[in-house]
Amino acid sequence: MSSNKIVVPEAREAMDKFKMEAANEVGVNLKQGYNGDLTSKQAGSVGGQMVKKMIEAYENSAK
Repeated sequence: MSSNKIVVPEAREAMDKFKMEAANEVGVNLKQGYNGDLTSKQAGSVGGQMVKKMIEAYENSAK
């Protein structure tokens, strides 16, 4: 069971979609549900892409 908790439960669907988009952009085959077969490098690249996109969105909104 995941220890990650979404603060706003209504955001789960949007976060899942965001994660899938980020995985697709870095070429990681992410599937719905359990992804424990990913390497640390793959999982890190997905998380890193998500952070990169969030920073870009913030920078664009601050202009």
